[in-house]
Amino acid sequence: MAASAPDKDFPWWLLAVVALGGFAYWQILSDDLYTQVLTTLRRGIVTTVFVTLVGFALAAALGLLLALAALSRSLILRQVSRFYVEIIRGIPILVLLLYVAFVLAPALVALWNWGAESVGADPIRTRDFSLLSRAILALSIGYSAFLAEVFRAGLQSVDAGQIEAAEALGLNRWNRFRHIVFPQAIRTILPPLGNDFVAMVKDSSLVSVLGVLDITQLGKVTAAGNFRYFETYNVVALIYLTMTITLSLVLRRFEKRMRQRPDG
Repeated sequence: MAASAPDKDFPWWLLAVVALGGFAYWQILSDDLYTQVLTTLRRGIVTTVFVTLVGFALAAALGLLLALAALSRSLILRQVSRFYVEIIRGIPILVLLLYVAFVLAPALVALWNWGAESVGADPIRTRDFSLLSRAILALSIGYSAFLAEVFRAGLQSVDAGQIEAAEALGLNRWNRFRHIVFPQAIRTILPPLGNDFVAMVKDSSLVSVLGVLDITQLGKVTAAGNFRYFETYNVVALIYLTMTITLSLVLRRFEKRMRQRPDG
């Protein structure tokens, strides 16, 4: 019975995905139209990766700060954190992108110019705030609310007795967090954090509504030019599938290694 367990868990689905993906890429590389589309869309991969990495890093940093505020002893910080999380989580990412791009960004520029005028600095124009930067800012704000809940749940999962023991040993709050709380919480945080990272890769396609030249936007422009929607969007979907499935497998492997590491 024990010997049959590995066969039961064998990732047959992955073999099917690899087979289909290999066939699809063979079709692309052997067809001049597909090859031309892939060459055009390849430029958007860099933008998609850049938007995802920078946006997620900023979202994680802000989310951690919000989680710490939510667990703070200060009532004001807790309420501000909860207000932010509930408001932002209730707004669709697409609406948030449009709001940040066309409402928040001009407001930030006006605020900057007001401050610059008071100190004699040069003002800036709204168009100097690039659409790429607005897209990254919007994704960071949107995902920070979700990551804040992930961090909060992970930090609260640490046994309170260990924190009290560290406090009794004279460790200050920063050292308790760095040596006791966070190393244990990260094992709980990592799986949902990885899921949100993969989700941001897909949601980064929404930045195409702002005209950012990511994979999706280049796909729309290419399809509008050659009228070969079937072939173009096949390549777009295949690129996203390759990125998300590869990331999911890498993150799953990393999570498994983290669980196997001995405590301490």
